[in-house]
Amino acid sequence: MIDTRVETFLTLCRVMNYRRTAELLHMTQPAVTQHIHFLEARYGCKLFRYDHRHLVMTKEAELLKRCAENVLYQEKKLKGELNRRGGLQLSIGATKTIGEYVIGPHVAAFLADPENRISVSVENTEALLDSLSGGRIDFALVEGNFDRSRYSSRLYRQEPFVGLCAAGHPFANRTVPLDRIWSNTLLLREEGSGTRNILRQLLHANSHALGEFARICTVSSFGLMTALLAQNAGITFAYRAVGAANPALAEFRVEGWEVTRAFHYVYLDTPYSEYAVKVFDAWKNSGLCPVPGLSEDTDSGTAGC
Repeated sequence: MIDTRVETFLTLCRVMNYRRTAELLHMTQPAVTQHIHFLEARYGCKLFRYDHRHLVMTKEAELLKRCAENVLYQEKKLKGELNRRGGLQLSIGATKTIGEYVIGPHVAAFLADPENRISVSVENTEALLDSLSGGRIDFALVEGNFDRSRYSSRLYRQEPFVGLCAAGHPFANRTVPLDRIWSNTLLLREEGSGTRNILRQLLHANSHALGEFARICTVSSFGLMTALLAQNAGITFAYRAVGAANPALAEFRVEGWEVTRAFHYVYLDTPYSEYAVKVFDAWKNSGLCPVPGLSEDTDSGTAGC
């Protein structure tokens, strides 16, 4: 259904190189150029320009790209629906905290229907949004920031941001003054992680910085981090879900810090995307499948299948 020239356009948007686009699509470079010129004539606007020999997209190309990605995703889901024999098949993504510590029971409830199928990718926010734009996942569950002008969203849940330590640590289950935390070893996620950024913002708001801790140990794995916490090797700050299921860990709070962040469904602005989120969310608190009612409510031409 989607015009091959639009596929050429989306590939060029992704690699930003005419020669590489031609190679990927097994075309000649002049053919790629012809496809782009056709779309420019059709929509009456310039889609690409060169800035000091670097190819850049115009604002019109950005808009066309967003619309084309939505259409491509809808066509992919339509093909899947036409070939589906029963149950539901979802491809979803989740950021690290959500994927490793939050959605396990939710996914298990969804799989209680033996005909349902699901694949889950746990990645950082940037990778998930790239997969979302490329139509490789139906929606993402994100704990961090995202471009609300480009993606639709819906609240998944609110989650407290707390201190975590060993159950035997002096801070366990207590509220402590800010000046008590500096003498501890801080176990911290890698640069760019959401939890690291939240902690940095909290400290900055109180005229402090990460460098004031006695020692910082960077750990990209939550599994290793919680094991180190259990061994009383340091403290960390993370979402409550990270420590909730581990009896060797305890929460603590810093005086004046009452922090809660939202986890969101993030998805393309298409009827099927909205439907996929709505259907999956229905399993959050129940193993029962209310899909028939949902499919009656949706306006999607594919979702009602």
